[in-house]
Amino acid sequence: MSDHSFAAKHSVTPAKAGVSLFERPPAATKRSQPSLGRRILAATALLALPTPAFADALVDNVQGVTVAADGKVTRFTGMTITPDGKIVKLLSARDKRPERPDWRADMKGRVLIPGFIDAHGHVMGLGFRALELDLSQAKSLDDAKQRIRAYAAANPERKWISGGGWNQEAWGLGRFPTAADLDDVVPDRPVFLERVDGHAGWANTAAMKAAAVTARSVSPAGGRIEKAGANPSGVFVDAAQELIRKVVPQPSPKDRDAAFLKAQDILLSYGITATADMGTTLDEWLSFRRMGDAGALRVRIISYGAGIDDTVRIGGGRPTPWLYGDRLRLIGVKLYGDGALGSRGAWLKAPYADAPGQTGLGFMSDDVIRNLMSRAAMDGYQVAVHAIGDKANAQVLDAIAELSETYKGDRRWRIEHAQVIAPAELARFGKHGVIASMQPVHQTSDRIMAEARLGPARLTGAYAWSSMLKDGGRLAFGSDYPVESPDPFAGWAAAFTRQGANGQPFGGWRPEERVTREQAWWGFTGGAAHAGFAEQQFGSLQPGQRADFAIVDRDPVDASPSELRQTKVEETWIGGRKVWERK
Repeated sequence: MSDHSFAAKHSVTPAKAGVSLFERPPAATKRSQPSLGRRILAATALLALPTPAFADALVDNVQGVTVAADGKVTRFTGMTITPDGKIVKLLSARDKRPERPDWRADMKGRVLIPGFIDAHGHVMGLGFRALELDLSQAKSLDDAKQRIRAYAAANPERKWISGGGWNQEAWGLGRFPTAADLDDVVPDRPVFLERVDGHAGWANTAAMKAAAVTARSVSPAGGRIEKAGANPSGVFVDAAQELIRKVVPQPSPKDRDAAFLKAQDILLSYGITATADMGTTLDEWLSFRRMGDAGALRVRIISYGAGIDDTVRIGGGRPTPWLYGDRLRLIGVKLYGDGALGSRGAWLKAPYADAPGQTGLGFMSDDVIRNLMSRAAMDGYQVAVHAIGDKANAQVLDAIAELSETYKGDRRWRIEHAQVIAPAELARFGKHGVIASMQPVHQTSDRIMAEARLGPARLTGAYAWSSMLKDGGRLAFGSDYPVESPDPFAGWAAAFTRQGANGQPFGGWRPEERVTREQAWWGFTGGAAHAGFAEQQFGSLQPGQRADFAIVDRDPVDASPSELRQTKVEETWIGGRKVWERK
């Protein structure tokens, strides 16, 4: 039975085309939604296709194109797949096809590319951002206030208004927003909204009252309460967010499952077949397991636990095995070294150029970060540390240099973001085999802000992709969704142009740090798989790997940067099964 006939028989409706939290109306409104049970059923329907018992499957009549680690591009016209969804062979036009395959998919000459792997994302954050109040498209403070007012009016039953995506830099506000700004539109119930990078929260007066935050409240270690005179202004940076979060109602298991299904559809709509989930909590892991047990887990997840405690509670004394046919594995731990540039929480060696009295926030002392990294490494967990500022990156590199003397073998230490590096320290990534897990779209989004925060003298080691490779480092590319759109085509184009969607700046921002089109592509496929110890399972279209691919509307190798950004995914296949189709 073909996928199409199965879908017709069972009235399966794949996810809406182009689902994206970045293309939504100004405010969410209540509307009739399928029940959670129906959404789980829809998610499992395509995976319920009968598995071929004997013969291989044949995907044929394609313009197939894939890339290898050395940048070599291979073209093919078909592929054979085993009953358990692994590639047997890529076929050229001259190769003989199996005479009697168990089933054959005729792709009608369309373009087939490897499925993308996002090396750094937040699965549940993506889902909740799409289901809650999303301010990522707000153009100004007034625009944001209008969206907040509309959302509150459309959701009178919500005791708290939650969501995020705000960015005072994009608004040209010149300051953080305040509790008074929120009080203007929602004075009667608590509001708490995450900044776009997740490193600051914006609360109204009702939320601060509920959390008992007053002028006497003290900024915790690794956090900062923004002040208006002696009083909290309404913005809480990094660890200070917990002062409010501790009283925000937590989502139910049903809410988490709904958020996961939403996130999964968004990822599949972009041709993302696997993703690293950076900071998986125990509750989130249980949601992933519920989806796997129900047969509704389609996307592959490489999980990094949210700190040592949750990592050990999930995995016990070691990383988990691959579960659900290579769809879920806890491989490591996610730690935080500092905050973000946008909220001036990135930990810098010298003060911010636009805030001379601030150097950011270091979250851990040298002894603490070494102890936590050692605790993870002794049980075989991979260590991934968020570090944005040059001081934070230096601290993590120092820790890796020391720990590498004790913990030998293929550790694949990871630094997440690695945005601002002292030029002299770039070579240290290659020396210790450190993977720089970076997000090309951050460069295009942050460019103007980074220039203001750092000043020209410190830009040399900022967003330095090419220098990382030249000094022997390894790159893994992702998006940091929902901070940015998970769209891999935007990230791919940014990586080899150093330009935004508008083609600016002309010639690219610090163009010497561009990588090639093929290096960027590998960063979003095989490089990202290698970063999560998954290169034996997936990441490139070659014999023995899972048949994870996307059917797209153009050849990305021949497309101009603007055309590449416009690429649409028509179908997404995982393990030789179609799991998403554009309608």
